[in-house]
Amino acid sequence: MSLGAAAQAATPAKSKQAAPAATSAALDAAVAGQWRDPKNRARDGYRHPAQTLGFFGVKPNQTVIEITPGGGWYSEILAPYLKADGRYVAAVWDDAIPDQPKYRYSLNTALRAKFAGNATVYGSPDVRVFDPKAPVFGPAGGADAVLTFRNAHNWVEEGTAPAYFKAFFDALKPGGVLGVVDHRAKPGTDLEKMKSSGYLTEALVIELAQNAGFVLDEKSEINANPKDTADHPNGVWTLPPSNRHDAADAAKYKAIGESDRMTLRFKKPG
Repeated sequence: MSLGAAAQAATPAKSKQAAPAATSAALDAAVAGQWRDPKNRARDGYRHPAQTLGFFGVKPNQTVIEITPGGGWYSEILAPYLKADGRYVAAVWDDAIPDQPKYRYSLNTALRAKFAGNATVYGSPDVRVFDPKAPVFGPAGGADAVLTFRNAHNWVEEGTAPAYFKAFFDALKPGGVLGVVDHRAKPGTDLEKMKSSGYLTEALVIELAQNAGFVLDEKSEINANPKDTADHPNGVWTLPPSNRHDAADAAKYKAIGESDRMTLRFKKPG
């Protein structure tokens, strides 16, 4: 089935919905860390980091690759959590490739500065560059988990999503986990609407993963927001934290909060 066909398909047969994810003392401590930016901590109520990472089964002795972590929202949690016994890999766009959007370079600079400025907390994370047009995320079978938060809609818009999911599959050990969080479109939303709005159907993301060889292991509603209708004038960017809306509508969109998000756990067979 093509991506366009998948976009218009109904939601696939439901997989088992997850019970509330168990967290650990070590993970809770990382989420509670006083080193975290207060602006990042303020978003915990929408992003549910402890429950999300618990659902993905991230353990402190694992090698975990986070795809394009931006300024480091999850890095502030994952790098300290994995510092002692595991390995945190921040996969970022290659700074040496010309003609990339400027924000990509500035985010890379900010992330490296964050790590360098507090080695006691973060240790020595592996900041690993990749070509966004031909992504490779490290040695084949080298990672226990690959995590991506609110990125897949960019790859769908750019037409590179199949290459990314194949690269995730290659980077993982047999039995490894791919964790995906992204803005969720209504079932049946067409592909062009997804590209323009930033919202993706679960059906499309599941198809991308399955085409790369993954098996859908479980879904979770940890990051659901039933107040979000996913039909805003400036797409998902209408909502916080982007807030691309008229000043007169500020209270309306603040009351909705951040987007409704799918949280999907896939496994590489092994």
